Amino acid sequence: MLRDFLSAFQMSLLPCRFTDEKVSLDAKGRINTTHIPRSAFLQFGLKDDRPVKPDAVTFLITPSKLDLRRVLAGAEVGQLSCELKRYSTDGSHVRWPVKGEHEYNRWFTVTISHTKKLFKIMAFIRQSTDQPPTGEDDFKSWAVIKDKEVLTTSVAMMMQTQTPVVNSTLKFQPKLHCQFEVDHKSPKVILEWRKHHRRKALFSSQLPSGQGQGSGVSLEQLRTGDASYTTAPTETSSEGTYLCNVDVHPLLGSLSVELQIQEPPHVSLNVDSTLTLSEDEVKRVVCEANGFYPLDVDIHWAHRGSTEVGPKAVKAIWFSSHSTHRNGTYRLFAFFHLQAKLWKSGRKFTCSVSHHALAAPIRKTFTIIVTEPGQWILIFNVFLLVVVVVLSLRYCLRREQCTLLLC
Repeated sequence: MLRDFLSAFQMSLLPCRFTDEKVSLDAKGRINTTHIPRSAFLQFGLKDDRPVKPDAVTFLITPSKLDLRRVLAGAEVGQLSCELKRYSTDGSHVRWPVKGEHEYNRWFTVTISHTKKLFKIMAFIRQSTDQPPTGEDDFKSWAVIKDKEVLTTSVAMMMQTQTPVVNSTLKFQPKLHCQFEVDHKSPKVILEWRKHHRRKALFSSQLPSGQGQGSGVSLEQLRTGDASYTTAPTETSSEGTYLCNVDVHPLLGSLSVELQIQEPPHVSLNVDSTLTLSEDEVKRVVCEANGFYPLDVDIHWAHRGSTEVGPKAVKAIWFSSHSTHRNGTYRLFAFFHLQAKLWKSGRKFTCSVSHHALAAPIRKTFTIIVTEPGQWILIFNVFLLVVVVVLSLRYCLRREQCTLLLC
């Protein structure tokens, strides 16, 4: 724990991709935005610190109530992806409760993602300025940021999720994590959870009143900044992008959480572990994968004899078309026609099924035993003789005529 704490505060510099914007109007008055990628760095330090990388744009993050490095504890710089963008307040001026060096602010967003999808962070940083807003959309006249410029900023609001991607089986209730912090007490917050492309909110609430609609978020936890959402029991239709939106005027932050449904297949064969056939008899052998989601599944048949070095793929495999169950899961089977030959006796056949929801393939194996055609007649006659003797003994014991019969 101490090492994670120290590693967070040892991070003094983070390379970022700064997407700058240049806005122009065409002949018809339509807005054209050109995105300009620029090299930039987040540098954590104090006001008037010199830039560590003087050849790039430096966003100097000075201390505030919110420390961005704290939520990066334990991560290494090489594991992080950082993006910087300008943020438009549509030209409106809202006095931010925390005083800056000047009365007005320029806003930027920084989004930091872990390359292994362990977390995602969005922060609003503000640069204090003495230039008042023009009253029109600020993106039409962005202040020029020069090469090698140092912008002194502080973090005003942060959001994070420790579940950027959530995998869930069916009929489960996964929790989609979302946490937010603001740099002043008792902010007026509007929280919403939405599913992408859906108009109706899954949950909405206002703070500090706590009034809300919907379910899935604990109001008690929400007052501490924990806006995590617990879904209803999952169906295949539950899959998609969920948005945690936090509105603290004039800032509107949004983090996405991808919910992926992964239901493993049930695998079965239409034969027992030992299959006995007479020579030249043909058997249709089926391997079925059933009840899986998503669609992609791989079924592979292989065989191996007792004297063979390694397995070989079974030739002439046929596949059914995918069929869909009412709950949205799928069914698929692969089969082949096995012709029994004496030299195949003892051979093992294995069906391997791979799927996203499986850590390792599921394997089902059977062994074929091949008998000569005449052996079946001999076996049947012996069996019939045994049955006759047993029945005769039972009869004579009842009649006490065993001695006479045996004589």
